[in-house]
Amino acid sequence: MRTLETGFIGAIALCITLGGCQEKTADVKTPTKTEVKTVKTKTDTPAPVIKVKPVLTKDDAFTYANYDKVVMTHLDMNLDVNFDKKILEGIATIDFKPLDPTVHTLVLDTKDLTIGSIQGKDRNGKWVALSYKLKDTDEVLGTALSIPFSKGMNSVRIKYKTDPKAEGLQWLNPAQTAGKKQPYLFSQAQAINARTMVPVQDTPAVRITYSATLRVPDGVRPLMSAEQGDKDEHGEYHFNMPQPIPSYLIAIAVGDIKFKAINDHIGVYAEDYILDASADEFSETPMMEAANAKLYGPYRWGRYDMLVLPPSFPFGGMENPRLTFLTPTLIAGDKSLTNVVAHELAHSWSGNLVTNASWRDAWLNEGFTSYVENRVMEDLYGEERAVMEQYLSLQDLKRDIKDAKRPELTYLKLPADLKHPDDAFTQVAYVKGQFFLMFLENRFGRAKFDAFLKKYFDHFAFSSITTEDFLKYLHDELHSQYPDAVTKAEIDAWVYGPGIPDTAKQPKSDAFAKVDTARTAWLAGQPIGDTSHWSTHEWLHFINQMPKGLNKSQFDRMKKEFNFASKNAEIQYAWYMLAIKGNYSKVDKNLEKFLMSVGRGKFIYRLYAALNDLNMDAREWAKEVYAKARPGYHPIAQRRIDAVFAKSK
Repeated sequence: MRTLETGFIGAIALCITLGGCQEKTADVKTPTKTEVKTVKTKTDTPAPVIKVKPVLTKDDAFTYANYDKVVMTHLDMNLDVNFDKKILEGIATIDFKPLDPTVHTLVLDTKDLTIGSIQGKDRNGKWVALSYKLKDTDEVLGTALSIPFSKGMNSVRIKYKTDPKAEGLQWLNPAQTAGKKQPYLFSQAQAINARTMVPVQDTPAVRITYSATLRVPDGVRPLMSAEQGDKDEHGEYHFNMPQPIPSYLIAIAVGDIKFKAINDHIGVYAEDYILDASADEFSETPMMEAANAKLYGPYRWGRYDMLVLPPSFPFGGMENPRLTFLTPTLIAGDKSLTNVVAHELAHSWSGNLVTNASWRDAWLNEGFTSYVENRVMEDLYGEERAVMEQYLSLQDLKRDIKDAKRPELTYLKLPADLKHPDDAFTQVAYVKGQFFLMFLENRFGRAKFDAFLKKYFDHFAFSSITTEDFLKYLHDELHSQYPDAVTKAEIDAWVYGPGIPDTAKQPKSDAFAKVDTARTAWLAGQPIGDTSHWSTHEWLHFINQMPKGLNKSQFDRMKKEFNFASKNAEIQYAWYMLAIKGNYSKVDKNLEKFLMSVGRGKFIYRLYAALNDLNMDAREWAKEVYAKARPGYHPIAQRRIDAVFAKSK
């Protein structure tokens, strides 16, 4: 998942406004058996059986699941997508494997699910009713679902339905879409919202294969993070994910969605209004895939397709395998923001292939991916662009470290008392993790470190690991061979220490040095010359490094000369943040339009927080805007922004 990238929303995206303990036994009706159909492409060959090594120690505080005792292996979903009720409803069939012969209870995670009944398949293949318990309800974790099973049983099926307010699902009315004719649904399971969609062991420590049968209304098309299937003669769509994945990578989207191919195994899904622009914007994705494969080994997921979601999607991107979700704020028209695609694609190696076993180890996903992303950008677009992105990322990291509530939250290995897994997704995981790997690359040499990483991805493929697993592998495969390259104390300072170690690289950009000169001249009232060739990165540096204490006339001049409100969303965001901090209210009209049109958390969380902290007038104005925009925001965004204003009560 990308939360720190640079991004854009032009007129093409702005055309959409966000508007808005018990015990039971029962029987389950056997679902109609339908043949699973998949769309075959050149890369959709039968997948080999992949053996998954179970995580034998339970180190994830954000799950009720007893995955160290009984572990899921496969999930099948047979569901109706009901837009009228805004629910998913049907049957989940779970295959599991006991790891401890003395344990005869399967514990799953649920949140806001209604459980109808549960059956288990006995050793004779007959489905029999099972008792179950729902207990330990928690605001963050949801409710534990405990299912006792008899010896020899390894499958259960659960009749259930989701809640209309499920945090992992956003239901959009037709008016909230571009076409205005059909509704839209999309999911966001990371970090622990898969449990709001289906009963599951909702931890990255557990990897499962999955299949699904979906029934949807006429006029809309369903997609999943799986091999996409066509509609059969029964009006059902079938999906299959043959590679084992953690639950947070289960994804669904349903809407008036079209497709355009980029090559034989890469393409774009989107609403019709933005389809051609999306395919053009992301046309260099095959080059990115080739660069990744050259550095770190082959792409192992069959197809790589992208889905451009409505503007309410709260992230820059989400790395759902075979179907990356992307925000429309990336459609810049000049491919200047495709590092987000590079990031999500890189997750096909770091995160999806080798996964953090708990969210305390989130840097194993995001830090590795940010490093790989930057290497790919350097390979394709040159060192200067890579260095500019390093510099901007480092400034974001410094901001998050300054804002951290306690030093332990700036460790790469996060503390055991983390309150919410979403708190793991700060620039510490992304950028400090990236710069740690840059440090190792510098000390061991790029050639040796590249060979090590390629071997690492292959060794741990389709596994979930901890920070300690990585450090042991680093020692065994690299450090022990070159003990003088780095000390254990230096490594520990990165992983188990606060802030940014002194050994961190300090990126120096020649392009940014010229921007600094131009900014100095502008502040002195002098012309700064031609800026038509400036990249998004250069404009961000120009804005972000403006000194404090700008006066009204300087803001007026900046507004008139540069017209930042007409530029991409990343530049708009930087401009609005500067204006808020300078108490410059002439941006209010454009800022309101921005907040009403963009649901991307990276932008809106900090904008609302800055307004809330500025003064009473700004706070009340922000609350008024939020009251209008909130119905169109994703439930995840609603929770985060509600918390911002709750602090000021």
